[in-house]
Amino acid sequence: MPDTTILLAGATGKLGGQIAEELIGRGAAVRALVRPGTAPAKVARLRSLGARVVEAEYGDAAAMREACTGVACVVSALSGLREVIVDAQTRLLEAAVSAGVPRFIPSDFAIDFTRLPPGSNRNLDLRREFKERLDRAPIAATSILNGAFADMLTGVAPIILFKRRRVLYWQNADQRMDFTARGDVAAFTAAAALDPSTPRILRIAGDQGSARELAALMSDLTGERYRLLRPGGLGLLGVLIRIARKVAPGDGDVYPPWQGMQYLHNMFSGLGKLQPLDNDRYPGLRWTTARDVLAAR
Repeated sequence: MPDTTILLAGATGKLGGQIAEELIGRGAAVRALVRPGTAPAKVARLRSLGARVVEAEYGDAAAMREACTGVACVVSALSGLREVIVDAQTRLLEAAVSAGVPRFIPSDFAIDFTRLPPGSNRNLDLRREFKERLDRAPIAATSILNGAFADMLTGVAPIILFKRRRVLYWQNADQRMDFTARGDVAAFTAAAALDPSTPRILRIAGDQGSARELAALMSDLTGERYRLLRPGGLGLLGVLIRIARKVAPGDGDVYPPWQGMQYLHNMFSGLGKLQPLDNDRYPGLRWTTARDVLAAR
């Protein structure tokens, strides 16, 4: 019987917590790696799920190696800027290699940053930098790319303007985009973590849709006509990103306003589009559609 012990970093976050649940539901033995001093309520929740909580500082190489010893796969759901995505993940990678872990799944959950020009998205540039380190390491790696999290359709992302009954787009109203519910990403990631034959990259999308399709969907769901709103093309959006970055740098924030604008630019350019999709790799997964998300709002 294959080993099903998984080390999970970032288990106290939203995605990480859901990955922990999915792994345990599939019979995995989960080691949840947390930093000393993590809020007791978060630790208690992980233990209540059935995870074994392991405390270690990322700078403590011996403790990190011990945490990785005997696991079949390391899964990272860490979130942050350079000190997390590059520095902490590198220390996690080094510990995994030192302990002889066969597989590593990094925190790459995003649009296809491998196709984006460097400098077009700060957060994804950090993932690209770590990918280069991971590709040089003597360990099998699998990145899971899922487009945008589907909750952005009802969240702060300025695409569907509910009060104004408008759907905003830049450049092309027919450019299709990828959306995947966080729970679906967690379920697929858990299945991949327990699959020793995964390729370097897996691409998934719970649904795909353009601004025009989203406007038609909202009109159908609400019985009110949703119209398209085009502020301008991608050139104008690029100018606005540069201005926003100068006016409100927010360099210490993971998602300052200009960072969200960079994601929109990448999505509406079509460069971050996922293809081909690997949705059918694990039969039995149910994919949440944009209709599901918007109907539940």
